[in-house]
Amino acid sequence: MTDQPTESDLNALDITDAEAAEINAIAQPLVPDPAPDANDDLIQVDGTADGVVFVTINRPHKKNAFDAATVAALYETFETLNGADNVRVVFIRGAGGTFSAGGDLNWMRDAIDWSESDNREDAMMLAKMLKALHDIPALTVALVEGAAMGGGAGIVCACDMAVAVEGSRFAFSEVKLGLIPGTIAPYVIEAVGARRAKQLFLTANIFDADYAAHAGIIDMVLPEGSIDEFVSMLTDSLTQNAPGAMGEAKRLVRDVAGRHIDHGLMEETAKRIARARVSPEGQEGVRAFLEKRAARWAE
Repeated sequence: MTDQPTESDLNALDITDAEAAEINAIAQPLVPDPAPDANDDLIQVDGTADGVVFVTINRPHKKNAFDAATVAALYETFETLNGADNVRVVFIRGAGGTFSAGGDLNWMRDAIDWSESDNREDAMMLAKMLKALHDIPALTVALVEGAAMGGGAGIVCACDMAVAVEGSRFAFSEVKLGLIPGTIAPYVIEAVGARRAKQLFLTANIFDADYAAHAGIIDMVLPEGSIDEFVSMLTDSLTQNAPGAMGEAKRLVRDVAGRHIDHGLMEETAKRIARARVSPEGQEGVRAFLEKRAARWAE
């Protein structure tokens, strides 16, 4: 390999106008025709042309607690975002100043009379919703205000990143009810580790945003009233990043985490970077760097 790129190397980075337009096109990130059972009242979804999506749990009178309909609406929203192109970031929050109080009391009351089979089917819907969130290619960010309890805290852990306003509270209180945090456990353990998860699950204590940051549930504690400033700062920085490369980088982490570093893994990661280098985004990004200009997706 030469130390400096040759003229032919630089020419190889040329792309057509059509390819450049395709790279630069950031379409409305939501599908135009949602499924017929979508519920705009329970979950509000707003998207911008530059690939920023806001998902809001909209049950403020219930502190955004889950019931079956809310879980189904969240699942549909996250599945839609899994298939949407050119989304860079998905922010998740609760309406009315509370992220989520966990399970709706009426939903929990109904479940008392269900069979084990009925409960398993109900729990699988929650599991599918969390997995759909976890698999969204874009960066997912929880914006926590007020409280994130039980399943609400599970959603926070299933996101790639989370911030919380000072004074926010968290808890995994299932054992106080004779239950276990079953479907959220994989995401909590991924976020905080097995030892910390045992402590959080078995004590069932309420803890504040500072402890949530210490435990690894959130990444940053924000002053009251600063969420909009944080969102603007993060979205401004993400517009410099290629949407497709962001999705591939997230997939890379998921596929590599925990694997032994052997020749097979070395070959796989080499193939991935090679594929990225010859992709339209990779070609445009390197060309922009060499020409000391902004890439077309950042203009």
